Amino acid sequence: MSDLPLTTSSESLYPPRRESRPTKIAIIGAGAVGSTLAYACVIRGLAREVVLQDINKQKVEAEALDIAHGIQFTPAASVSGSDDVEICRDADVVVVTAGARQKPGQSRLELAGATVSIMEKVLPGLTAVAPHAVYIMVANPVDVVTYASLKISGLSPQQMFGSGTVLDTSRLRYLVSLETGTAVQNIHAYIAGEHGDSEVPLWSSAEIGNVPLSRWGMTLSGDEFDADVRARIGREVMESAYKIIEGKGSTNYAVGLAVSRIISAVLNDERRVLTVSTLLEDWAGISDVCMSTPTIVGREGAGRRLLPYLSMDERDALTNSGMRLREVARSLGY
Repeated sequence: MSDLPLTTSSESLYPPRRESRPTKIAIIGAGAVGSTLAYACVIRGLAREVVLQDINKQKVEAEALDIAHGIQFTPAASVSGSDDVEICRDADVVVVTAGARQKPGQSRLELAGATVSIMEKVLPGLTAVAPHAVYIMVANPVDVVTYASLKISGLSPQQMFGSGTVLDTSRLRYLVSLETGTAVQNIHAYIAGEHGDSEVPLWSSAEIGNVPLSRWGMTLSGDEFDADVRARIGREVMESAYKIIEGKGSTNYAVGLAVSRIISAVLNDERRVLTVSTLLEDWAGISDVCMSTPTIVGREGAGRRLLPYLSMDERDALTNSGMRLREVARSLGY
């Protein structure tokens, strides 16, 4: 006869529950990107509390109040704004959007010095009030800013990373979907390297469903999906931000949605593969630089960096992208 008890307590059937508490997102910078991101977070119900912090007290309070007035129509949340860094205390995720504004015709790398100077001022206060948060850097040039911010803050590359080419990857998949007439959700293709002029579309590993894009055949217009089409799409992805900035002064909607997707991956521990900008150590032979690679993102931040199949041309382009970013960081003393 068995010695096992006839009944089992619920405690032995289920693992102990983690103590839950309301989640909090802190967004630094109440400009176009920061405010749009806060709006996206509230609409998606990503956290119980969303706070905005900016040195411009009148603007940050107004932006937060404007969003808060619509709380009735969103998942339950609270929104507040302040010029005091204390509002960010004990945040689960801190997103830094504050930085120098990119002007029409100006490259992202030309913003580096001014934006890194801002990080030197704001990061010590932030890490003091939110030492355990996952930090997502968004301010451009995001790769150089992320690298310098890791040095300034002393945080680990897992805890602090950049938004990278998550938006560029979305742009790439959107353009491929237009060419092929397939849903964006079924397109698996990535942009790696710099979030900027030296970014690299990873065409060699791109697929629609499980069909390699190299074997796709014709586009909707009847052209072969060949090197010329791929080159044109790559240029459109790279130049799209400049076109938007020239037309309306800044990009904000798509980047707000892209970063809200990263936040969701962190807070919900989704283990989602996203092309965030992380510190690399011997990734495809590239080290000591922050740039975008397909990375598993979850509650602890940036996890394993994945290495898809790369052609020799793609490897060379990524190596050059890394060298370009490293030179800029060194010129700034990092």
